[in-house]
Amino acid sequence: MNLDKTIYWIATGIMLAIFTFSAGMYIVNYEMISGYFPNLGFPSWVVAPLAAAKILGIIAILTKKSQMLKEWAYAGFFFDAVLAFSAHLIAGDGGYMLSGMAIVAIIVSRIYDGRIFGNA
Repeated sequence: MNLDKTIYWIATGIMLAIFTFSAGMYIVNYEMISGYFPNLGFPSWVVAPLAAAKILGIIAILTKKSQMLKEWAYAGFFFDAVLAFSAHLIAGDGGYMLSGMAIVAIIVSRIYDGRIFGNA
């Protein structure tokens, strides 16, 4: 396995682990999470659709069945992570570090996805 593939899989693994964890938390601890979202400036009703979108995004990136869906998944993950980073930073709860890691992992994963699979 060459260096590009190694970097891609490490970054993609980190990115997908973060979004799998958050989607799982949204499902398993729905009441707690939906009570916490208004403190971050988001409506509580967005928790369920966000969990579903994260799961679908994970599937789109791993399966690579549709280039368009994969690009939308990367974009959705990026916007989600930037909004989460901003919300946690403004709320002052210290929860922005995981979102910052996700932003870096998304960018690295997307760049190396283009290098490896030729869709830059």
